[in-house]
Amino acid sequence: MSILVDHEIRSEVRSGRLVIEPFDDTLIQPNSIDVRLADRFSWHEAGSDVIDPYKSESVLEGLVHIVDDSIVIQPKEFVLGATLERLCLPDDIVGQLTGKSSLARLGVMVHVTAGFIDAGFSNPPAQITLEIVNVGNRPVRLHAGMSIAQMVFTRTARCEVPYNLKPSAKYNGQPAAAHSRYYLNSTG
Repeated sequence: MSILVDHEIRSEVRSGRLVIEPFDDTLIQPNSIDVRLADRFSWHEAGSDVIDPYKSESVLEGLVHIVDDSIVIQPKEFVLGATLERLCLPDDIVGQLTGKSSLARLGVMVHVTAGFIDAGFSNPPAQITLEIVNVGNRPVRLHAGMSIAQMVFTRTARCEVPYNLKPSAKYNGQPAAAHSRYYLNSTG
């Protein structure tokens, strides 16, 4: 297993095994590629109703979706965003989304816990949902199109069942800023 370096990322994209749409060669870093922020955001309105991850109506209640060229994230505020880029990984490459240190220094985290992208994600290519939170003390404006995170790719052994072939793959082909689909899990 090894992390792909710049020329390996380019080679995988050229071969069509690794799909990044739109692809911008200037975003390639020595060991990653920058991904940009899309213009779609969603969040739950504030309220006192408890969200039960097993109940779809609970998860879907109070969801707000917007399309805008920028958004201001207030301190302690949480929103879902998405990468502008859509990805499709082969069955022997995994992705790891990591925040940009320049934004982290402003208090912006771009993935609360969901930074790992399974081999075989996603066919058709899909955007990566970002769990964005401002842990800083001041509001921060984020702009659609700005570099928001880095995607690191690691070559692995081929998996038997890539993500896009799993019957339980809830986020295959997901739209931008996809909400939780935990309620599709079995409860027992």
